[in-house]
Amino acid sequence: MKKVLTIAGSDSSGGAGIQADLKTIAAHKMYGMSVITALTAQNTQGVAGTLATPAEFVGQQIDAVFKDIVPDAVKIGMVFNQPIIDVIAQKMKQYQVEKLVVDPVMVATSGSRLLEENAITALKTALFPISTVITPNIMEAQLLWGHKITDRRSMEAAGQAIAAAFNCHVLVKGGHLVETANDLLYEKQGQSKWFEGQRIDNPNTHGTGCTLSSAIACQLAAGLPLTAAIAAAKQYLTGAIAAKLDLGHGAGPLDHFYQLAIRA
Repeated sequence: MKKVLTIAGSDSSGGAGIQADLKTIAAHKMYGMSVITALTAQNTQGVAGTLATPAEFVGQQIDAVFKDIVPDAVKIGMVFNQPIIDVIAQKMKQYQVEKLVVDPVMVATSGSRLLEENAITALKTALFPISTVITPNIMEAQLLWGHKITDRRSMEAAGQAIAAAFNCHVLVKGGHLVETANDLLYEKQGQSKWFEGQRIDNPNTHGTGCTLSSAIACQLAAGLPLTAAIAAAKQYLTGAIAAKLDLGHGAGPLDHFYQLAIRA
């Protein structure tokens, strides 16, 4: 049984964050564990409130996991503030985590900010360089790069700049572009690879970033190299979107268990 740890925020509606991560890990037939960095009061229509976990307690949660059931891979999502980021980075180094996926959650799909302004520098300097890969969407990549991304060429420029600036592999997710759903992996050594994606007509995409990053962590835990892990994770995500689960009054969640065919 492979074990995967998610370090992220809680989504009370179950579509994103810790809840989406644990569903994804379970769908991969792996054992999921969680360290909660923040509580959010949110649903498919937006985020009503956020309550950060004390950084010291985040560290205690990580210790509790690693001193008992050691993860085969770790996924990091919403980290909210600098003290939380600092303790996570210190613990990842302490426990010598080798398979680490960082989803730089900055802004929710609804537009709500999920990362304090002064925490962005800590995210860049403390977590990015120790990651196996970071997985920004178009909006997050724009914030990290500082320029607008509108097409394939600007995705490549952003990937190259981010990888060079923060010494990390970066998967720029193209799902927010109108024409395609292609993603670009730009490695810190300078190589790049495109992952072609099928654009699905489905407005219910709440938690796609959380789901993809968790799926990548699962595939890394299974022993796949990074490019193969991304390809397999992207295939899983496509299926979860294509199942077209329709819940809530806003951007609804995915069907994480579509492969089980448990719905009529």
